[in-house]
Amino acid sequence: MKLIGDERLDYLLAENLRIIQSPSVFAFSMDAVLLANFVYVPIQKGNLIDLCSGNGIIPLLLSRRTKGKITGVELQERLYDMAIRSLEYNKLTEQISMIHGDLKDMPEKLGYGKFDVLTCNPPYFTTPNEELFNKNPHYAIARHEIRCTLEDVISVSSQLIRAGGKVAFVHRPGRLLDIVTLMRKYKLEPKRMRLVYPKVGKEANTLLIEGIKLGKPDLKVLPPLYICEQNGDYTEEMSELLYGKR
Repeated sequence: MKLIGDERLDYLLAENLRIIQSPSVFAFSMDAVLLANFVYVPIQKGNLIDLCSGNGIIPLLLSRRTKGKITGVELQERLYDMAIRSLEYNKLTEQISMIHGDLKDMPEKLGYGKFDVLTCNPPYFTTPNEELFNKNPHYAIARHEIRCTLEDVISVSSQLIRAGGKVAFVHRPGRLLDIVTLMRKYKLEPKRMRLVYPKVGKEANTLLIEGIKLGKPDLKVLPPLYICEQNGDYTEEMSELLYGKR
């Protein structure tokens, strides 16, 4: 398998997978690992879709939790190409397919209400950073609402998911009210939420939230997830997510 430029082939330790990364183009964050482990997935079958897939990290991780068919959608051609090569390396092209395209086009392209589960790790920042875009458009598009907004993501998610299907997002806690408001606007009822903290005593810096299309109101707030102990080591739960059970 050919690597391009500064690309490297990294291990996903807990899952016995490899993934192509590039520090100058894209490297997945902890948020992707958290979302892939948070979302409910059917074990034996189902149709799953991941929006804003980047280098395919969430589809790869989901493949170890379900036998269902997984579709990833990525706008940036370079990241799409990295994802395709990672799927080929891991021999997962029968289970996972990648689409190079704009998520806003997916309902018309793929069909309405065709998916059982949807995940998305969307751009977090509302104000485009022109300096960052000029310096590194790959990172700017991934991090800022330049090519899609939060409302685009949630509207499209509602169109793609079937009634009773589940959608899950990872975002920043500061956008919680925006997310809940938009989810209800597009008939995605929030059902499960978890806040992630760097360590005990620190403010939450990550939000995990899951909703059901046309679900009844009943939000469950799960126990907090702490990334690190006070000494800087990963907590037992986080270590298990990253490295597997020991």
